Amino acid sequence: MEYLKFILYGLIQGLTEFIPVSSTAHLKVISLFLGIDDPGASLSATIQIGSVLAIAWYFRNDIFNFRGQSSKQFLDYLLQQRLLKSILISTIPIVLLGGSIKLFFSHFFDNVLRSNLSIALVSFLMAFFMYLADCSKRGSINIKNHNYSDSFLIGLFQAFAIIPGVSRSGVTISSALISGWERGDAAKFSFLLGIPAISLAAIVEFISSFNNFFSIGFFPLFVGFITTFLTSLLAIDFLLKYFSSNGLKIFIIYRVIFGFVILLNL
Repeated sequence: MEYLKFILYGLIQGLTEFIPVSSTAHLKVISLFLGIDDPGASLSATIQIGSVLAIAWYFRNDIFNFRGQSSKQFLDYLLQQRLLKSILISTIPIVLLGGSIKLFFSHFFDNVLRSNLSIALVSFLMAFFMYLADCSKRGSINIKNHNYSDSFLIGLFQAFAIIPGVSRSGVTISSALISGWERGDAAKFSFLLGIPAISLAAIVEFISSFNNFFSIGFFPLFVGFITTFLTSLLAIDFLLKYFSSNGLKIFIIYRVIFGFVILLNL
């Protein structure tokens, strides 16, 4: 049963991390509906590392498009890469906000923002925000021609993904569309932006709850991690292909239904 539970955690995390419906909300709510333990912020953040590796693997040619370079050439490559600089700049807001919440508002976060009522209301708000984004005029900004100010704006919106129910991919893709990005590149930049954001969250949660992981056991956690990695690859591939031609409509409808289902079961 322990292994089945972690497989379920991995399936939920992997399938919902990159689809704009909020993985944190689904991990908590679906676990509650099925009568199993809420994995909590610490465990959720840890198995998200599987999602990070999935992004890195899927976009490995975009991130590491070098061949046979020396360590010095590799360092120069990293420093000169415009995309990597944009990702680092965009990560600053979520680091500052996340650190502030962890240090000063952790009790409010765990007891209010992770409540089912809060998740339901946030789901409705995100559905409306995504609707505005989906109706916005097609833009021309992309990964090659964007400015650092364009990426920083998306980073500001990404900071709100700390709130359960927001969805990191949902808020970053939507904010990119509203600010004039092309659909395909909006999704691609959102995924790449998740590498440092998800990694840092996992590291912080792992350190702060280090002793708790000994009670879980390595192998169930590893099974959840592998499940997350594989399902994340499927979710990334699906969204990139589906979103470019179909937009956010199906996810908007789903978020409204999801919010009502939570309210009906309070």
